[in-house]
Amino acid sequence: MLISVLVMNSQLAVAAAEDDPLESINQKVHSFNVFMDRYFLLPVARGYTRYIPAPARQGVRNFFYNIGDVSVLANNLLQVKLEAAASDAGRIMVNTTVGVLGIFDVATPIGFNRNDEDFGQTLGYWGIGPGPYMVLPLFGPSTLRDSLGLLVDTATNPINHQDNIRVRNSAFALEQLDRRVAAMSVESLITGDPYIFTREAYLQQRQYLVNDGEVEETWDDDWDNWD
Repeated sequence: MLISVLVMNSQLAVAAAEDDPLESINQKVHSFNVFMDRYFLLPVARGYTRYIPAPARQGVRNFFYNIGDVSVLANNLLQVKLEAAASDAGRIMVNTTVGVLGIFDVATPIGFNRNDEDFGQTLGYWGIGPGPYMVLPLFGPSTLRDSLGLLVDTATNPINHQDNIRVRNSAFALEQLDRRVAAMSVESLITGDPYIFTREAYLQQRQYLVNDGEVEETWDDDWDNWD
């Protein structure tokens, strides 16, 4: 039993080293992000949830979801997922018109379910590996592939083509605030070392999304023979 545990820990250590060769740098960026979150973003997020009514916050989230559906549609087309792309197009049309620019999600109740796709997933769909794990300043966990995907998704986001700089920057800040509020609901799940937990959770989630929910079996034969 002891030998099996040692083998398992050794394999985990090797896998972590392969996934996270930039760990020393990532740890520093992670610490910076934690500092910025603790003293700046989290207090604002708490104030936002305290003073802004839930229906208004949901309207903000729906609005950004509707804008994000444009990128989702493009990536479903790039992945030749035509049925999903048709649903995305229906969501955008219905929510932008009847839903008043997406503030109200009227598409989901009538069958146009929201999909989750981005350019990082598109690259993974066509066989490009994730590359090394990376922690981006302010944006958090990523990989080399997802960082490149983020650049493309950012460039194609309609908000970033808004000519009014004040409106563009305000929309960006509000969207990041909304994402921080959404993350508050899962913080209680973090156990052990926050850096390691976040890294493993992120990599597993991205693999799940790229594979459209099909999880690859990664257990070695030696692990199946524990005493």
